[in-house]
Amino acid sequence: MSGRGLAAVSSVLDQAAASATNILVLVLAARLSTTSGFAAFSMVYVTFSVLLGLNMAYVGQSVVLERGERIGAVCRSAVAFTGAASLIVGVALAVVGLLLPGANGWAFLALGAVLPLVLVQDGLRYCFSALHAPERALAADALRLLCVVSALLLQPSGAAPGRLVLVWGVSALPALALGLVLLRPYVRGARADLRPYLRRGHLGQRFVVEFAVGNGSSQLAVLGLGVFATPLAVGALRGATTLFGPLNVLFNSANAFGPPMLARRGGKRGVVRTTAALGLGLALLGAAWAAVLYLLPDRLGRQLLGDTWGSAAALLPATGAQYSAMGLGTCALLTLRVLAPKATLSVQVVFSVLSVVFLLVGYAGWGAQGAAWGLAAGSVLKAAAAWLRVSRLSAPAGPAAPSTPAPAIPGLPTA
Repeated sequence: MSGRGLAAVSSVLDQAAASATNILVLVLAARLSTTSGFAAFSMVYVTFSVLLGLNMAYVGQSVVLERGERIGAVCRSAVAFTGAASLIVGVALAVVGLLLPGANGWAFLALGAVLPLVLVQDGLRYCFSALHAPERALAADALRLLCVVSALLLQPSGAAPGRLVLVWGVSALPALALGLVLLRPYVRGARADLRPYLRRGHLGQRFVVEFAVGNGSSQLAVLGLGVFATPLAVGALRGATTLFGPLNVLFNSANAFGPPMLARRGGKRGVVRTTAALGLGLALLGAAWAAVLYLLPDRLGRQLLGDTWGSAAALLPATGAQYSAMGLGTCALLTLRVLAPKATLSVQVVFSVLSVVFLLVGYAGWGAQGAAWGLAAGSVLKAAAAWLRVSRLSAPAGPAAPSTPAPAIPGLPTA
């Protein structure tokens, strides 16, 4: 296998390891917790997911676009900025934790304490991507997976959410240490400069907007349900989406490796034919996975999610419909990213806002079940709008040269 092929395999395996970490953390937390305990843990984990996505957008995507001799200094600066920013945000979360009562307060306090560890460890992945050393990211993320699963398996049944958050965060230390050691040869002698991240017009600001309207809005809406409605709804929604985690790996892989492959298809017709077939395949796979989960015996379901299984299982039809639509939507947005890169933002803005509205209206009318169907309706409309936008593109001589694909966000829906 060529060096480029090995790099691609390492990137896919690294993405799979990171996604497996997110899935297993939620599965183990659900098994160890009571229903209310997992609801509190889920609220914290959704908060972390939003912060993770913001860091990926603001720092990670700008890092992977860097080239040339400056890359060592850029990576050192990215690590330093992530550490400083996460420390500030961690202090703010700790203050919030002190103000919140009960288990939620302790869980947010724990998140504030470990946030710099988990964000810096995750951020190293983008440095290794820019350095064309994905095998180093794979080594660190595989160690992360091993440590966090081992640490959570040692926790007693009924462990408090604050304890689980603390164990989850501290278990990142070995992977963080390994990642920094593996990065050191590339950044030796380089100086960190945080000023570019603080300047107006930094490239990451655009990526933050795209994340906010694409992924962050729905994540924040789910978090809002826990703040203004009931954390139990957050636990049920998070439990249901956790079971579809393997599909996120496929969606993220399509986003990460699709553009360079599609650039060789030779024109609009070839690109659309390929992405339409891929989208249909992902949609059918989502429906099939939903059917498998729906037919899963309660005994096996409770082994996966513990007490949360009952509430999560009721949402499986809606979540299955959402993920089937996301398969189609992911490929439509991928098509636009290759053929008309500027066309994606308007679709993301309009239909991500609609998804949030549907989620909140659905919850107001029918509880967690309505919220899940609201997310599904939003995904269906986004996919339909994206494919309609594709159909209206004038046929160019060939696909636009794609920008270097940034690593996708493990465990987060992409469309």
